[in-house]
Amino acid sequence: MKLASYDNGRRDGQLMLVSKDLTKAVAVPAIAHTMQQLIDAWDLLNPQLVELYDALNKGLMDNAVDFEEAKCLSPLPRAYQWADGSAYVNHVELVRKARGAEMPETFWTDPLVYQGGSDCFIAPKADIPLASEEWGIDFESEIAVITDDVPMGVSADNAEKHIKLLMLVNDVSLRNLIPGELAKGFGFFQAKPSSSFSPVAVTPDELNDKWQDSKVHLPLITHLNSELFGRPNAGVDMTFNFSQLVSHVAKTRPLGAGAIIGSGTISNYDRSAGSSCLAETRMLETIADGKPSTSFMRFGDRVRIEMLDDDNNSIFGSIDQQVVEYKG
Repeated sequence: MKLASYDNGRRDGQLMLVSKDLTKAVAVPAIAHTMQQLIDAWDLLNPQLVELYDALNKGLMDNAVDFEEAKCLSPLPRAYQWADGSAYVNHVELVRKARGAEMPETFWTDPLVYQGGSDCFIAPKADIPLASEEWGIDFESEIAVITDDVPMGVSADNAEKHIKLLMLVNDVSLRNLIPGELAKGFGFFQAKPSSSFSPVAVTPDELNDKWQDSKVHLPLITHLNSELFGRPNAGVDMTFNFSQLVSHVAKTRPLGAGAIIGSGTISNYDRSAGSSCLAETRMLETIADGKPSTSFMRFGDRVRIEMLDDDNNSIFGSIDQQVVEYKG
């Protein structure tokens, strides 16, 4: 299935069932009003939605409307949990070099995760308001999963069955604020403003054979100011898969239904694939030339993040956002 949350003036939006080709959508209030209501009772409500999804794709839903990405909030406009990993250790290694930090060997055996703010995600087509270009504005193109209730201590082998939906992420980062925060020995906060997610969340079976080993085996495509920035394959060089990330996060606490777990910035060792954030590109430039030549984002810059299937059809819709000055 494909699902979205339309902006209806309420905090959690209106749950919409979206056709496979992203052309039609239908509200399903008789089943669930919001995405959170659906996730809370997934096993009960999912079979009912599957039946309607089949009818929608066959053009049998008289109340279907044209699907509009511009009306979408993030699939979960707010969530009880947003934990973002760094599953691509190649990326971690590069960005740590950028700020002169050593990388412990344990990073290859134990996932790195931070807990992000989840009370107000930005809509996928909305502006990113920030007060200063001096903060080092960066995008991070990622994938995330949404889980149902996950028991504490779940093994990686059993974690995948708790993954119900996937979506794309723009994990906005303020690079120049990160070193000062981490130097305090406690973690990110101001350096991680609100994130954004794709217009559509999809069940893993929508990806067919591209969902294997708890990984998405497709390129994640990022454009910066309409120019291709990178298209690394999300299934390549992923040190920790999503099942391992979910298991890691749930080691000492259960996860409530609607928990979002991110992959971290997609990164490949094959440099011809490009990058999924500016910090990585800047570090590669520093290694090659002694200094970075690519600047961080400025007001007016636009980032677009999308994933296409083998027939070049958009799977999740696109995150397409402009950075603007926040004036309070």
